[in-house]
Amino acid sequence: MTTNTWLVVGLGNPGPTYVGNRHNVGQMALDVLAREVPGTFTSHKTRAAVLDGRLGTLASGAPGPRVVLAKPMSYMNLSGKPVAALCQFYGIDAEHLLVIHDELDLPPSALRLKRGGGEGGHNGLKSISAAIGTKDYVRLRIGIGRPPGRMDPADYVLRDFSAPERTELSVTLEEAADGVRDVVLEGLERAQLRLHTVQP
Repeated sequence: MTTNTWLVVGLGNPGPTYVGNRHNVGQMALDVLAREVPGTFTSHKTRAAVLDGRLGTLASGAPGPRVVLAKPMSYMNLSGKPVAALCQFYGIDAEHLLVIHDELDLPPSALRLKRGGGEGGHNGLKSISAAIGTKDYVRLRIGIGRPPGRMDPADYVLRDFSAPERTELSVTLEEAADGVRDVVLEGLERAQLRLHTVQP
């Protein structure tokens, strides 16, 4: 697998019931990024909705790198099988896999980029790591904060963002899309430096 194509996966649960949930913030960020890639999401045999195109424009005026944007059509805790199938279909290794997901352990609107590490109890990441046989892929973590009071985290992530949260959310999603773009165009280290310098 020597391709320079990036597979960018937005995690979430399928269907209209879940579309506004905190757990689906990865797919929301992917939708923002998709505005910069010509085309539309289409159903793929790997059980994912896929948009395959070029991201941005190089200084020379040539189209930017190829990206495959993907939303697994399985439930969150079964994300690994479609992601592994996409990697195999497009010939993409873990080095060029970036997963966007919600993060309970970050305050709302905080963003962090990293490669590898643990899954922090995130079932979508656990499924992906098991399916592709490595944890050494890039993650963009979007903070959703901890649930209030004694609310079960499982219930919290399956609730829609509150009205005050939605006010900030559009800015957060734009910043998340910028972070992914920086990884693809400039590399992880530069993207981390830029994103983590701006983020609190």
